[in-house]
Amino acid sequence: MINKIISLFLGRFSVLETNVIEANNIGEVKKHFNWKSSPVYERADIHEYNYIEDINQRRVRDAEVVATVVCNLKAKTILEVGTSTGMMTLLMAKNAPKSHVYTINIPPEDIINGKGGVNTTILLEKTEIGREYKRLGLKNITQIYENTATWQPNIGEIDVAFIDGCHDADFVYSDTVKILENMTSGSYIMWHDFNPRLRKNFHWINDVCNGVEKLYKKGHLTGRIILLKNSWVGLYKVP
Repeated sequence: MINKIISLFLGRFSVLETNVIEANNIGEVKKHFNWKSSPVYERADIHEYNYIEDINQRRVRDAEVVATVVCNLKAKTILEVGTSTGMMTLLMAKNAPKSHVYTINIPPEDIINGKGGVNTTILLEKTEIGREYKRLGLKNITQIYENTATWQPNIGEIDVAFIDGCHDADFVYSDTVKILENMTSGSYIMWHDFNPRLRKNFHWINDVCNGVEKLYKKGHLTGRIILLKNSWVGLYKVP
């Protein structure tokens, strides 16, 4: 009877409503994971306000989550899907100097040829991909130019992953499944442009949430996702 009641109760809510927990501030996130270190914010754009998407200091909240994760872990390998200009790459590399950051970005020609999905953030010339970290000459970053639709991770065991490539649900699902296959218990995955409260406001956020929901429904995710209030980064610890 108890199991039946629980099933009826959960059936009233979406998968994400029952699995996403919102934290009021980064201090709560650190307390939940028993983290002590505070990051540095080596990212010039976090206080910029250019679009409605930047409201409520969204850039700051995103940087807090990502930088706090990597500065508190003794990660050997960090993977970023979606380099863009390299701002987040730079933030991770600076906060995890003993880690190696592999960052993958789709080749521009694949986007032009329609092989990169629909919800891609920005089309950059190849010389512009990763420009922000390249100008500092950081040695703990490796740039990969591949389409994750066909790329298979070949960088060994992945300790932390930040997924911010194509935001189509199918890409989010496929990218995550591939990464999980190269992770062990205690690893961390973060999805950018993830915030269930904003699904009706931004279609690409809805697509990301659809991809993550599919991961739960297919049994690839079983634990909770922590979401810092006003951020667009979902944080998941692999059980």
